[in-house]
Amino acid sequence: MPEKKIILTKEERAQLEKEYRDLIDVQRPDVIEKLQLARSQGDLSENADYDAARDRQAQIEGRIAEIEQIFNNSVAAEESSSNRSKKISIGDVVTFVNRDTGEEVTVKIAGNIGADPMADLPTVSNESPIGKALLGAEPGKIVLIESVEPYEVEILKSSRK
Repeated sequence: MPEKKIILTKEERAQLEKEYRDLIDVQRPDVIEKLQLARSQGDLSENADYDAARDRQAQIEGRIAEIEQIFNNSVAAEESSSNRSKKISIGDVVTFVNRDTGEEVTVKIAGNIGADPMADLPTVSNESPIGKALLGAEPGKIVLIESVEPYEVEILKSSRK
């Protein structure tokens, strides 16, 4: 079965590319230098510096492979244009109010790996219950968030940041 495509916004792709370049150009050479230094100290069986450098090398190589896998299985999120419809899409910042509690919430909708609910501007995945409910809707509409306890929200506004 083919792997599920990963949706990346331009910002998410740029962030991953920046991390990838840092891993390749900075962190990998640094850990290789630390490994060479640790090897030069002699007996590797009880060399904590060598063990730590090998562990760090494994982390770096694992993350490089992970990012390459993301790039190989990704598609670009549909970008909104200035004359787009008012329908909410990936990359939009959406403000809505919970109709039960009156709480107003603003979130950004990201691709399926870009979620960060703890960010200053919480980011939800297009595959999350909130993301699924908001995508394709328009400001002024009421949508149902399908969660353990479903609830309705009214979309107040959406914009591209």
